[in-house]
Amino acid sequence: MFSVTVRDHMMIAHSFEGERFGPAQQLHGATFVVDATFRGPDLDDDGILLDIGLATEQVHDVVGALSYRNLDDEPSLGRNTSTEVLARIVADRLAESVTAGSLGTEPGQVTGIVVTLHESHVAWASYERSV
Repeated sequence: MFSVTVRDHMMIAHSFEGERFGPAQQLHGATFVVDATFRGPDLDDDGILLDIGLATEQVHDVVGALSYRNLDDEPSLGRNTSTEVLARIVADRLAESVTAGSLGTEPGQVTGIVVTLHESHVAWASYERSV
């Protein structure tokens, strides 16, 4: 299995509902380093899994749509936009880009995506899905 990872970051504001979140129930900010890994079993005739430039642009577009926003104002994102939930949202949106052919790949070439959101140098969460 081949993989290509591109990195970006996002800065968001949000709060959590539920006593278990303690002070994080209040509005607060978070900055995430975002790693998006695209996987597939084969390379194309040019010896690549995907166009890294296009992948970088797509990750930037997806992450940019979430950045510098209060995610509490977006009910479609769910009640608690935890790191895990945000990783899934980013992965799902990137999968749509893959399916639409926005990464310069042949259909079925990219078969999986893993999105990892790093909250800090000691804590991160990932979501993995098929395409």
